[in-house]
Amino acid sequence: MSLGGSRRQAPPRKKLTYEKPGLTEDEIDEIREAFNLFDTDGSGTIDPGELKAAMQSLGFETKNPTIFQMIADLGHDGQHIGFEDFLDAITQKLGDKESRDGIQKIFNLFDDDKTGTITLKNLKRVSKELGETMTEEELREMIERADSNGDGAITAEDFYQIMTKKTFP
Repeated sequence: MSLGGSRRQAPPRKKLTYEKPGLTEDEIDEIREAFNLFDTDGSGTIDPGELKAAMQSLGFETKNPTIFQMIADLGHDGQHIGFEDFLDAITQKLGDKESRDGIQKIFNLFDDDKTGTITLKNLKRVSKELGETMTEEELREMIERADSNGDGAITAEDFYQIMTKKTFP
């Protein structure tokens, strides 16, 4: 008996959407893209081996030990991690970008030398890690705009003020 070429097609997959207070849909999509990079076998979960290999290949061990440790801790018990758990862990560790505590955690990622300020050197490093191609002049201008006392560095309070403004001066 021939089916005559009439094959039943599976219904189109509905894109799962996630909401997280303090994160935009675009930010969640970016976290999803990172998750998919780690999920090398396409299973929808990340096992500790995939996680460690992906983090090492991206250079996080040396570039940003804080992020490396944060993500490595996700798989510490040998369990596979689904996207929701990954999203929860990322937002819990980084915090709500609109709360003072969350903004402080983001500030600390910039202030890798623990000076209590973000300097041109810190900004250059973060810009490079994120793949941004900004001139030194553009980075200096960013610091000047945020620097309240003119010392060439951004304090945690300066950073908070800039992050909570609706427009950048």
